[in-house]
Amino acid sequence: MSNTALKDDEEVEASRAPLLDHLAELRNRLMASLAWVVLGVIICFFFADKIFLFMVQPFQTAMASSNPENAGQAIELINTGAFGFFSVKMQIALFGGIIFAFPIIAWQAYAFIAPGLYKKERAAAAPFMVAAPIMFALGAAFVFYVAMPMALIFALGQQVSEGPVHVRYLPKVEEYMGLVTTLVLAFGLMFQMPVVLSLLGRVGIVSASALRKGRRYAIVGIAAFSALVTPNDVVSMVVMAVPVYLLYEISIWIVAAIEAARSKREKVEAAALAAADVHSPGP
Repeated sequence: MSNTALKDDEEVEASRAPLLDHLAELRNRLMASLAWVVLGVIICFFFADKIFLFMVQPFQTAMASSNPENAGQAIELINTGAFGFFSVKMQIALFGGIIFAFPIIAWQAYAFIAPGLYKKERAAAAPFMVAAPIMFALGAAFVFYVAMPMALIFALGQQVSEGPVHVRYLPKVEEYMGLVTTLVLAFGLMFQMPVVLSLLGRVGIVSASALRKGRRYAIVGIAAFSALVTPNDVVSMVVMAVPVYLLYEISIWIVAAIEAARSKREKVEAAALAAADVHSPGP
């Protein structure tokens, strides 16, 4: 075993702690994460009205796209309960609190598992702590500016405005906000796929060849997940499944690039060791 491997094993062994200490640390980190979520909920509740106006923008975009005469006009959502909109504001506050605390939660999770990782594994995980919130934001942006408008345009296209019966799409405010928050969280999590698979590839747990062989299972899993979290229409399912599958293909490319860089580095190190052995004095 090389000196580097022995040093890594000694470092991990030195970081071991009794089970009760691990449980106490886990409790403290969970409490810290919960505290940040609560703080985010309180802050977001005071700005719930402004956040709500921002979150209905996809509906405004869809209304304007389906009928140019609706551009700039107020949209209509239905509230059927006395405390319906208050519940929506609480939902918005909770949703905003989770988004607000996401970087802290990710850091707390990393800090809890870091002592059990080798030094090279910690170095591999650190850059992905920055990439995770960025990819989550990209997933949320995709929902607001692509997925939701397309799904709502499809829904508005099912209206009937001629004949003796008129059918209008008037969503309940609770249903609309539930759809938006569900899609944002779903897309935000699914957009973590390149981050997670790249990290696993960096530490050698998955390989590009294994990901290529698993394409058919990935397609089935992505389709099932898309059908579960999107409304009951093919358009929304396709809008979610296609970019997520593209992210899977991008992940394969990234893992392959990581493997190529690792192979090149190992060849350079092997050549350096061979050269050192040649020039080293004999016994």
